[in-house]
Amino acid sequence: MPSDLFFWLIVLWSIFLITTVGIGGFFMFRKFLKRLPKEDGKSDLDWQDYYIEKTRHLWSEEDKALLDELVEPVPELFRDIAKGTIAGKIGEMALKEKADKMTQELIIKGYIAATPKRDHKFLVKKLKEKKIDIDQYKPYFKESV
Repeated sequence: MPSDLFFWLIVLWSIFLITTVGIGGFFMFRKFLKRLPKEDGKSDLDWQDYYIEKTRHLWSEEDKALLDELVEPVPELFRDIAKGTIAGKIGEMALKEKADKMTQELIIKGYIAATPKRDHKFLVKKLKEKKIDIDQYKPYFKESV
């Protein structure tokens, strides 16, 4: 009887270890792929950092607060990564539009472009809470499909 219990304990522990190592490996591999250089010699993360650094002076405290509010639905463990990705996309759009400062429209457009379609329902909910008209952003939701 005790040897059967020990056997099942070992089996369950092995399943737990394989599962957690697999999940961790998946996320590490995704990060590794983002670090690989592309044809231009820079990786996705290098470009993200570049756009954030080039547009850092355009962000006001209110703009940063808006971005913080928009990423609130993201689990806390991934929030910093999501915020960096979204800020990089917003910075890229700001440079393309030659913006002299961040605007609410630019932040929301960048958020839509940087997030997967499944996360847009959280954005719509947050914009409605803040009483921001989403009709002007509907074309951007369609582009991200």
